[in-house]
Amino acid sequence: MQVTVEKLSPVLLEFLVEVPADQVRSEVDKAYSLLQRTARVRGFRPGKAPRHVLSHLYGGRVHADVAQRLVDATLNKALAEKEIQPLSQPAIAPTELRPDESFSYKARFEVRPEIAEVKWEGFEVKRPSVKASDEMVDAEVTALRQKHATLQAPDPERPAKKGDVATITFQLEVSGQSMGQKDQEVETEVGSGQLFKEIEEALDGMTPGQHKDVSLTFPAQHQNPELRGKDAVFHITLKDLRERIYPEVDDEFAKDCGEDSLEALRTSLRTKVEKELTQKASDTVAEQLVIEICKANPIPVPPSLVDQQAQLAERELLAAARRQGQRIDPTPELRARVRLDSEMKVRAGLLMAEIAKAKEVKITDADIEKGYEELAEQTGKNVAKVKAEYRDPKKREILIGMILEDKILDMIEAAAKVTEAT
Repeated sequence: MQVTVEKLSPVLLEFLVEVPADQVRSEVDKAYSLLQRTARVRGFRPGKAPRHVLSHLYGGRVHADVAQRLVDATLNKALAEKEIQPLSQPAIAPTELRPDESFSYKARFEVRPEIAEVKWEGFEVKRPSVKASDEMVDAEVTALRQKHATLQAPDPERPAKKGDVATITFQLEVSGQSMGQKDQEVETEVGSGQLFKEIEEALDGMTPGQHKDVSLTFPAQHQNPELRGKDAVFHITLKDLRERIYPEVDDEFAKDCGEDSLEALRTSLRTKVEKELTQKASDTVAEQLVIEICKANPIPVPPSLVDQQAQLAERELLAAARRQGQRIDPTPELRARVRLDSEMKVRAGLLMAEIAKAKEVKITDADIEKGYEELAEQTGKNVAKVKAEYRDPKKREILIGMILEDKILDMIEAAAKVTEAT
C-alpha cells in the first residue's frame, strides 16, 4: 500500500491510497469464490456456475463490494501510518476497480490546524462590579411582592388597565372564514406583550362583557404556515377582569418570604444579588478572554466543528426560548450570528487544548468530583443523580472538556490584567 498526502488547506488533507494489484486480485478471487457458493444461476447446479458467467451477471456489484472492502481495510492503516486523526468523516473518491490492476482512491477529510505557539498572556479585560445597589435590592423586593400578590375583581368596577389580569374569549376570522373553535378562552396580563399588539391596545380600557373586533395582519414568520401574511379579524370579548393586590412591605411580609424581619429579608436579597453578579462578572471576564485569545491567534478552524457547534448552539437557544414561553424563528440573520459565535468558540477550544498540551494540564478525580457538585448546584439535583447521568462516556467526555476549559481560562485570567469596572 502506498499513501500520498496532499495538504489542501491548513485544516483539509487528501490521501491518495494505492492498493497493489496482487491484493486486489486476492480480494476479487475471494469475492467470486464466496459468490460461487451462494449464487443461483439458471442452467447450472448450485455452486457450479463458472466465473465468467458470474462476472457477466454480477461483475459490477462484486467490483463495488471489493472496492469498499479495500477502502475499509486500508484507510485506517493509512491514517495510523501517517499518525493523523481526522475530524470529519472522510469523503471517498475511488477509481474504477479492475481485477488485475492496482486500485487507488482519494480520501479527503478535515484535521486540526497545526499551531506552533499560542499567545495567551497579558490580555487586558474589565470585570463588572459585583456590588449590589439599593435599587437592585428594591427590584428583588418588588418581584417578591408580585409573587405574593393576590387577584380580585376591581371594586368598584372599572375599565382594564396595564397590569390587570384579563380573561378573554375570541373567534378568529381569516378571509371571511371562521377558524378554530368558537369562544376560545385565554388569560393574559394587560400590557405584558403576550398577545398581538393590536389586541393589547384594544384590551386597554375595555370593561367586562364588552365586545370588540380587532383587525390585524399575521407576521410573515408566524408559526402557523397557513396564517403567514394573512389579514384577520379577532372577535374578542372581555369575560373577566382582576387586579393584583400587593402586600405591604413590612416584617409580616418578610416572614411570609421566610425571613424574620424586613431587614433580614433585604440582607438575604442583597447576598443573592451579589452572588448572581459575581457569576455574571466571571462569565463576562471569560467572554472577554475568549475574544482576546482568538484575536491574538487567528488560526483557521475546521468547518465541520463549526457546523456541529452551531447546530448545538441553535438547539440550546430555541430550547431556552421555549422554556420561557417564547418562540424564536431561526432566521438567516440569527443563524449567521450563531455561526460567528460558534466559530469563535471552536477556535478558542482548539487554542486552549494546545495550551493544556503545552502546559501538561491534567484533570484529576478531585476536579471531576467538584464538577459533579457544581452541576448539582446549578440543576438542583443531588450529586448521586448527576453522577448517574454522566456515566455515559460521551457525556463524561463533555464534562471533562468543560472542566479543562475552566482550568485554562483560570490560567489565562491569572496572567491577564483585570481591572474593576464601575
